[in-house]
Amino acid sequence: MANLTKCINMMDEGIGRVSMVIPQMPAAEARLSRLMLMVGSSLEEELEAKLKPHKLNHSDFLTLMILYSRPDGHSTPGELCEFASQGATNMTRIANALVKRGLITRRAGEADRRCVLIHITAAGRRLVQKMLPPLFPRISAMFAGFSEADKRDLNRLLRKLARNLDQLSKEAV
Repeated sequence: MANLTKCINMMDEGIGRVSMVIPQMPAAEARLSRLMLMVGSSLEEELEAKLKPHKLNHSDFLTLMILYSRPDGHSTPGELCEFASQGATNMTRIANALVKRGLITRRAGEADRRCVLIHITAAGRRLVQKMLPPLFPRISAMFAGFSEADKRDLNRLLRKLARNLDQLSKEAV
């Protein structure tokens, strides 16, 4: 991606020009929305670059992390679709790739044999444990200059925005 600061400056100029032509445009909200999209895209590019040597993409990694973080190490395909924001077809593709690599398994549920459970394997756990620590310095560096209060505020505001988005989704149905 191009220099993020330069892109943000161009975005600011563009929103300024558009808001002069269309004065009713909510410029501050448009600026914040675009800024989050740009920063999110840059974060995803950063993560994808770190995952590439492990032959994983963001969706694969997220699926492994969901399973790794579960107390019992398993989830249903439906839960994974919801938590990873993936459709059923794409989650099937992700699961097939991770099964093929021996990082997860599919098993019938014990209580209901019709229910499929996806489990992280010992190899999947080892891969996560190997991959995570090298990511920590970059994550910390991204927040250099942020006080603990800044991080709490950002966390609180992003969660507030998430609740608003959830509400808008409910209203759209």
